[in-house]
Amino acid sequence: MDTLFYDAHDTTERYSAQDTIREQGSLYLTTGSRLLTGSGRPLVSIVADTCGRHDTVGGACSQESNVVRYGEHTRHMHACRQTFLAHALAWGLQKRDLTHNVNFLMNVQVIEDGGLTFEDGRSAPGMYVELRAELDVLVLISNCPQLNNPCNAFDPTPVRLLVCDAEDPAES
Repeated sequence: MDTLFYDAHDTTERYSAQDTIREQGSLYLTTGSRLLTGSGRPLVSIVADTCGRHDTVGGACSQESNVVRYGEHTRHMHACRQTFLAHALAWGLQKRDLTHNVNFLMNVQVIEDGGLTFEDGRSAPGMYVELRAELDVLVLISNCPQLNNPCNAFDPTPVRLLVCDAEDPAES
């Protein structure tokens, strides 16, 4: 589930993979990870996670990357970058505003030579990631129905998204 995060009041403040990785000393995201902007401000924190690893370096699929991974016949198939662009435009953002994304539930391994391998995911039915917004955030999500990826036996599965209001401290 490819996801972009922005400060809802200042979309120039957006998720930064470099700053998040540098400050946490880890390529992978899990419980306790804080997703930071380029200025170091936290956007969201992972407060619960039953999967245990989420990618932040593999990027979102594009028509071009699909051709490289799966062949020319996939050029005109769905890709997350197009979904992101359509949603970004609806929120007044432009193509240049598409930046680093988090690939929740995706298992991307960094290998010795610095390259990436895309492995079968570690997720399973019932697994979840719980995030806490640290400020008002704009979230763009693409649950890419990548029909060419052998993950899940070529059968993309749905995700469920729940959004809850923060508990009022006076009610606690």
